[in-house]
Amino acid sequence: MSGGGSWAVAAVAAVTAGYALVSRRLATTVVSAPMVFTAFGVAVGPAGLGLLSLDHDAGPVLTLVEGTLTLVLLTDAMSVRRRDLRVGGFLPRRLLGIALPLTIGAGWLLAWPLLPGLTLWELALIGAILAPTDAALGESAVAGPGVPPLVRKGLKVESGLNDGMVLPFFVLFLAAIPGTAASAEGIAGTFWRALVLSTLLGLAIGGIGGWLLSASRARGWVTDEWRQVFVLAVAAGSYALAVVIDGSGFIAAWVAGFALGAALRQGARRAAVSAAEAVRAGAAGTAGTSKEDAGASAEQTGAGAGAGASAEGGPAEGTVASDDTARPAARLGDFLAALSFLVFGAVLLGPQLQHLDWRIVVYAVLSLTVVRMVPVALSLAGTGLSLATVAYAGWFGPRGLASVVFGLLVVEEHVPGTTLIGRVVALTIALSILLHGLTAHFLADRYGDWHHRAAFRRPGLREGPPAPARGPAPGPGPAPGRADTA
Repeated sequence: MSGGGSWAVAAVAAVTAGYALVSRRLATTVVSAPMVFTAFGVAVGPAGLGLLSLDHDAGPVLTLVEGTLTLVLLTDAMSVRRRDLRVGGFLPRRLLGIALPLTIGAGWLLAWPLLPGLTLWELALIGAILAPTDAALGESAVAGPGVPPLVRKGLKVESGLNDGMVLPFFVLFLAAIPGTAASAEGIAGTFWRALVLSTLLGLAIGGIGGWLLSASRARGWVTDEWRQVFVLAVAAGSYALAVVIDGSGFIAAWVAGFALGAALRQGARRAAVSAAEAVRAGAAGTAGTSKEDAGASAEQTGAGAGAGASAEGGPAEGTVASDDTARPAARLGDFLAALSFLVFGAVLLGPQLQHLDWRIVVYAVLSLTVVRMVPVALSLAGTGLSLATVAYAGWFGPRGLASVVFGLLVVEEHVPGTTLIGRVVALTIALSILLHGLTAHFLADRYGDWHHRAAFRRPGLREGPPAPARGPAPGPGPAPGRADTA
């Protein structure tokens, strides 16, 4: 690294350790991890101490952010179940199927008058880069106890899927810009390799990997530690093989996450059913044998299935195998995402601060408001959701990790227009980190209070029943912890 790599590493280690020591305390304030790491990144970048810069450290920087996004894409996809889109799934379906394309289009059209000098496809690229959302920038907005489960789950599913759904737009728009690496293949070639082949590759790696891991676990061949490491291997393998065929490693990893999660859940269900049947068969076949022999047989067959079923035949730990398996990888992804915000502050935001003008500022503000909120309102029209909910879902569309990575990839292309794109993306993300972070706690509490009161006044409220009790209520509420069943 430039300016003495050891100093840069020491500085990053110091801020990481410092944040860790006060992380619980900061969690109760408006100061978020992206705020801290972004600010520190500006301090150690070219605008500050000069310990980290894209000119000298492009290799490690891009490796970090690409690896982070790959891991986040895969673990987010693993956590999505079909029931998330069935039970109350109209909200994420509309946000992803209607609001997301409209957001890309609105960002594209709005950039036209405000950002002169960019080509049609460069304007489209800005719309795609700033379309995905990142719930980590306003975690309390979706995790707050007062937020109704319908909204909380809907925003989480949207945030987990929209970065992957934006990838095809990003890849195709980038391929349409002359001079980029993707333009050599052309739009047709990019479509074939990045979308079709990468998708098939991800399905194969994730599906086969999940089947192998389920089979190994059922036979007791894999330890818990290496079962969780397996997820990292799938992420790295799917990304690397897609790059080998000149495809999109991000798309391959995202699709592999869906296939891996589905395969693990299916394997866990089969193992749980087999174990339950073995227990029942052992109990039914005890004629002429002692109760001790029957219990030993049931215990042996249940352990051999590796699924963890209850004595009554119900599934236990095995039914959530994919969640447990992916948890360490997801936590690693969260940590790497924090470091990615540090990199963002150092190499993207800091160098652009002195080159801003009113057009960039206006576009950034409109991108966080009009470009997001109007498509969300249009997509939720006719759903019966209250205006407060529509406004809440519209505001909490923070731009985060995916936009950071996409922005860095574009800046590294070094083609005309990328400098301006980098400035727009940097300021929009920075404002999102600040504004969404500052308002997350306050608006989550206010929205939760509104919903708590509205749910008692209107029992048939579309948002569903109130969350667990928040102090004195206008009437009897549901038992604590039961709101998630909505």
